[in-house]
Amino acid sequence: MRKRIWLPLLVLVLASAGLLALPRARPVAFDGGYRSCRARVLEVDASAVERTGLVDYGTEKLRAQPDIDKRFAVGDIALVACPPGELADDCILDARDHWRLGRAAALFVAFAVLLVAFSGLTGLSALFSFVFSCLAVWKLLIPLCLDGWNPLWTTFLTVCLLTAVIMYLVAGATRKGFAAFLGAMLGIVASMVLSSVSCSGMHVTGATMPYVQALVYAGCSSLDILSVFNGAVILASSGAVMDLAMDIAAGVGEVRRHLPALPRIELFKSGMRIGRSVVGTMTTTLLLAYSGGYLTLLMLFAAQGTPPVEFLNSTLVSAEIVKTLVGSFGLVLVAPFTALVSAAVYGRNDA
Repeated sequence: MRKRIWLPLLVLVLASAGLLALPRARPVAFDGGYRSCRARVLEVDASAVERTGLVDYGTEKLRAQPDIDKRFAVGDIALVACPPGELADDCILDARDHWRLGRAAALFVAFAVLLVAFSGLTGLSALFSFVFSCLAVWKLLIPLCLDGWNPLWTTFLTVCLLTAVIMYLVAGATRKGFAAFLGAMLGIVASMVLSSVSCSGMHVTGATMPYVQALVYAGCSSLDILSVFNGAVILASSGAVMDLAMDIAAGVGEVRRHLPALPRIELFKSGMRIGRSVVGTMTTTLLLAYSGGYLTLLMLFAAQGTPPVEFLNSTLVSAEIVKTLVGSFGLVLVAPFTALVSAAVYGRNDA
């Protein structure tokens, strides 16, 4: 059993190392050759800053760090942009933001320790699948999209890769892993088709995504924003789809193991019953996850007294409706898909 776990885990570690070694996305804008550095704030001059309500106006000058829009205190560690070459005593540094990577790394280490302590080798596998997913998005998906690949199909292929890696890492090269993978992919394909149709019918362009305008002005004017939006929809819902597909495939596998003579139609019914029990909470989870991202937008409409008929027809809310309903639609469909595939796979031979 340990060998069956360690081998795919080793492959995943090597694949993550290979992704990490890939070059980063090709920049489309030049920043003058500045590099990022850490700097400790030694002195702060905030005499020109005035507060009006919740907003601070003015310029806060730090020692050798002028014209910034962040509030710093003496002793803070800042992320600064350093000019190329050696630093002179009187050079001007641009304070970009507070240095947060140290605390973020400590939080990640605490999460990793807790996960491995609780789940053992399974938790270790989940940790490396998490790292691999992050690297796949940053090192594959984003660079390929910026290089001119179709964002929707690139995202779909990336999701296929992540689904295969995660499913086979959890279940191994078994019928359970195959059934979960195929069921999840059928649900993702359904979501992709429905997202494209819904965006066209509801006149959603994808321009409501954060930083789209800045991305276009940075030199990506040829980027297909609508394809990016559709890809983001299936990427965001793929995790929940994988979770549900594995639950149903594992459940049908257990039924088959205890009742090897059960016909395929009964295995399918068992898978459907498992799916019905899980889909209700999963769709609510997905709805809450999406709604949490635009909670302040809904608060703004409520504060302004905007009637529901108006804000439900707005471009911003329509885009979020497409995200939520398409993701939920794919989640509901993955249940019968996985139950059908599981019944066909497990019905051939003993589990």
